[in-house]
Amino acid sequence: MAQTKIADQTVSVQGRRAELMQAGLAAFLGLGLFMIVTFADSSILHNAAHDSRHGITVPCH
Repeated sequence: MAQTKIADQTVSVQGRRAELMQAGLAAFLGLGLFMIVTFADSSILHNAAHDSRHGITVPCH
């Protein structure tokens, strides 16, 4: 019984670690994409990011 419990805990810890890694990677990529578009020279990309910042009520001026 103890071996099963230890095995379950190991799987649970590994699963949680994988979930945190996926969430961290998604946040990093999303923030990176947002920053690239925000500071892009293209006025279309910059304006799209600008409008999305206003859409989520983030002040930018």
